[in-house]
Amino acid sequence: MLKTFDCNTLYGQLGLQDSPLIVDLRTADELAHSGEFIPSAVRVDPDGIEQWCRRLTTHRLVAVYGSNDAASNAMVSQLESRGIVAGALTGGFDEWRRNGMPTVRARREYRVPGSSRWVTRERPKIDRLACPWLVRRFIDPHAVFFYVPAQAVRAEAAGLAAEPYDIADVTFSHRGPRCSFDAFLDEFGLHDPVLDQLADIVRAADTGTLERSKEAPGLLAISLGMSATIRDDILLLEQAMFVYDSLYAWCKKARDETHSWPQTKGVPA
Repeated sequence: MLKTFDCNTLYGQLGLQDSPLIVDLRTADELAHSGEFIPSAVRVDPDGIEQWCRRLTTHRLVAVYGSNDAASNAMVSQLESRGIVAGALTGGFDEWRRNGMPTVRARREYRVPGSSRWVTRERPKIDRLACPWLVRRFIDPHAVFFYVPAQAVRAEAAGLAAEPYDIADVTFSHRGPRCSFDAFLDEFGLHDPVLDQLADIVRAADTGTLERSKEAPGLLAISLGMSATIRDDILLLEQAMFVYDSLYAWCKKARDETHSWPQTKGVPA
């Protein structure tokens, strides 16, 4: 019997280190009609399932959804025949949407989903690290990011065919008291209570309003310390991904957990 996921189970793992690789198996027309997809999903053309499965190398669980259970189950069977543990999302995307789960707005002008490219100022700190984390973890896992001198961002954006962010007078930037992280959430229609909690921390750290979040001073300190330690911007981004993974996991699963000393007898620290 083929493995299945329900919406609540998949949402509970979404964005965490043990999250399945999520595959959107709908046709281009079906995606265009809905205009949305499940966060972090990669799109596979239904006509290219066999080739994609042959190229796939992963130890992660794979969760598949499509327009119907038959297509999803067929792909699950192919993956399992190659030794990859996989399952289908019960009810597909329509069931996910009916349950009020978060979705990402497809934006062809930014090549989302699939192959977006982004550029911003070098020596990234809060926003210029948090935004790439958000994009790669929830919007476009295959996104590419560039860091260039501040005065060259617009010119490099044209040359690199990349969308500029976190500079003045562009779509993905600060809007009043809100920061670029908020702009990404808004532009891609990504509404989720856990990401909203994280956005509060990022915004307070990035805009100098540390009093609005007790976690913001810690994020600021870690970001400044990493910047002072790591000179290569791409390496800095790769290291920062784990910081934001951890902060997201804290918001989602560990916010109420405490730690103290001396240890209470019989209670693990």
